[in-house]
Amino acid sequence: MSKAQTAGSPRIGILEWARIAVGALLGVAAVGWVSQLIEGGSGWAHVPWLVAPIGASAVIVFALPSSPLGRPWPVIGGNTLGTLVGIACATWIGPPWLAAGVAVGGAIALMLQARCLHPPGGAAALLAALTHTTDWRFALMPVALNSGLLVISALLWHAATRRPHPAPQPATDAALPSADELSSAIDAAVARYGEVLDIDRTTLRGLLEDAQTQAYQQRLDSVRCSDIMQRDVQFARPEESVAEAQLRLEEYGIKALPVIDAHRQVVGIVTAADLRTHPDAAPSAVRESATPVAARMTRQVRVVSATRHLSELIPLFAGTGHHHVPVIDDAARLVGMITQSDVMRALHRSGQQTAD
Repeated sequence: MSKAQTAGSPRIGILEWARIAVGALLGVAAVGWVSQLIEGGSGWAHVPWLVAPIGASAVIVFALPSSPLGRPWPVIGGNTLGTLVGIACATWIGPPWLAAGVAVGGAIALMLQARCLHPPGGAAALLAALTHTTDWRFALMPVALNSGLLVISALLWHAATRRPHPAPQPATDAALPSADELSSAIDAAVARYGEVLDIDRTTLRGLLEDAQTQAYQQRLDSVRCSDIMQRDVQFARPEESVAEAQLRLEEYGIKALPVIDAHRQVVGIVTAADLRTHPDAAPSAVRESATPVAARMTRQVRVVSATRHLSELIPLFAGTGHHHVPVIDDAARLVGMITQSDVMRALHRSGQQTAD
């Protein structure tokens, strides 16, 4: 990884750099000015009109408009809830070090549950705990007020500079690149995006690769045996002759026949190799054989349910040497047959659909 690609050193244009810095300057100044006016008009002059966590919030809402942490609800809800947790800890917990720890941990837990995770919310909780703030109104003024005004200023600034906030995610119908193509593709996409992203390219690549794997796995889990099995199944009866079974194999160009009883339940399977009397036997000699199929069939048969997922078949075919597996319904009756070729075709289709 080159120096320009390392985490924490995003490359953006001079215009975007200036837009972010000027936006934060004007936004925080506007928040302070309006908050000071409101506080002065309210007569509640014993509290600060601007709190430090707002500076951290400004970094997110102005520099990282694509981050979920900078959405309006996380900013307002995270800072406000964090402050409330800090006030509760300052009120009910004596030792400052314990109050500080519980405040930050509790704020994180509450923000996660409220789906408003916002890092400055932890700072707001710590601020309230360390300053021993016990007035519950502090969470509303200045914290909630500051947070709301900051969100409004960010919305206005991004709209004025033609950077909608929250930033929309660019839609694309292009196929997800392979792992070998991801590095250059990520660099090109980030450069075209033109803004700071709060994720490094290595993590992004890992997420994309994992998403590709998960999408493929989900595709496999959505396909069942009933979707890919051969329904028009040729079969044999235990009392049939070897000659009859051999003729059926040759006529339909297949390599195995499930053997079923009067209730269509699988009692065995017979292959072309099972029907040969010996390696040098002439075909006519095999056809004339009156030996029953029951004498040649394999009685220990691996079967699968029609509702079983495709992902469960892969170890069966790959690790056990099976080439033909009968498919049964809930009553254990034969309803189809799956071969290695059927599984390979389904895997190929799933791979193409995942990439589309």
